[in-house]
Amino acid sequence: MSAKSLVLSEDWVVVILGLGIIALALFGIVAPVPSFGWSDTNELSSKVLSLGNLGAMGLQFILVYVTAIIGAILLGKNLKALLVVFPLVYFLTLFALVLAGNAGVKSFNLEAVIFSLVIGLVISNFFKLPAWFKEALNTEMYVKIGLVLLGTTVIFGDILKAGSLGLIQALVVVVSVWYFAFWICKKLKIDKEMSLMLSSAVSICGVSAAIATSGAIEGDNKKLSYVISLVLVTAVPMMIFMPYLAELMGLSQEVTGAWLGGSIDTSGAVAASGTLVGEEALKISTIVKFSQNVLLGIAAFFISIYWTYSKSVDDQTKKDKPTLKLIWERFPKFVVGFVFVSLMFSFVVPAETTAQIKDSLKSLQGLWFALAFTSIGLETNFKDLFKQDNKKPLYAFLIAQTFNIIVTLILAITLFG
Repeated sequence: MSAKSLVLSEDWVVVILGLGIIALALFGIVAPVPSFGWSDTNELSSKVLSLGNLGAMGLQFILVYVTAIIGAILLGKNLKALLVVFPLVYFLTLFALVLAGNAGVKSFNLEAVIFSLVIGLVISNFFKLPAWFKEALNTEMYVKIGLVLLGTTVIFGDILKAGSLGLIQALVVVVSVWYFAFWICKKLKIDKEMSLMLSSAVSICGVSAAIATSGAIEGDNKKLSYVISLVLVTAVPMMIFMPYLAELMGLSQEVTGAWLGGSIDTSGAVAASGTLVGEEALKISTIVKFSQNVLLGIAAFFISIYWTYSKSVDDQTKKDKPTLKLIWERFPKFVVGFVFVSLMFSFVVPAETTAQIKDSLKSLQGLWFALAFTSIGLETNFKDLFKQDNKKPLYAFLIAQTFNIIVTLILAITLFG
């Protein structure tokens, strides 16, 4: 049997690597969690750049580096190029994580992924990167590994803890806003790929939903970057002005929290805006946002089926309906890994074990996402990202977000008023 015939598909490789990382943690090989929080240069040097913390970063690097090497081998990719490129990508990502950890930056709720993206973009647009360098970037694999690890945090038992009202609101908001956003995109004749990412981002949980949808449909990185930029740019003004608007309308903390949690796309911005209102608002907003986050895997599953069916019909020149075999062949297998991990941590892994390893796995999940966005930036051109002759996706996002704010307010008053 030839070496070429042994090469696995990327989705199965992702499942193997994701489960491998989780298995190591379950068997006691837990990667340390580095600290990136700092407020001044003294704290930067004594805390973030301390020997102990640098050691934690180094151990994390070893884990992700070895994982990336195994992935390249299984995928039959250029290993020599990866050995050089990956450490550079990691160093740039580390720089982004340190920047995002600054207290002043945190006050604006700027996430590490945006710094990763910007750093990569600056380098790719001011320096000409060789073709072998860009070919060594494996953005899709990094994103999908992060998504498999995300399954460890989606615990089915926690759905009940989120509260029935929060779950009802989340279901109504996600379904109604998603379909409205998709309908608007269709009316504006926006391509299906962009429509799916945009609709998921505005209706579910912003960045994570955009990433999950892009992974499910193997979306274009430039479109994903654009959608994420829309999410991050709009989250800040919503975070600042919605609490004051709620005060002007005389809304209770419960209603305000439900409104904030259902409308604002990023979890960090939700927490920050809830804090501006009060403890009860923070609690309710977190519950509602968590309820929406729980629906991410379910949404990605159905989007995967829809996209697989859609592609299959196109490939068959719309003559025949796709068979179950064809759907399975094109179905993104990493979604299976996500669901398997979620079920495992919900019903098999003891709560004590989960408590011991959850911070480490969550840190690695965030690191893989950050690595992906550094890679996206390094392989993207500013002109392609920001020179949008077609403003329709922007208009669709703003219209859908306005609809989201109104629908969520009505539901928050009805359920929590």
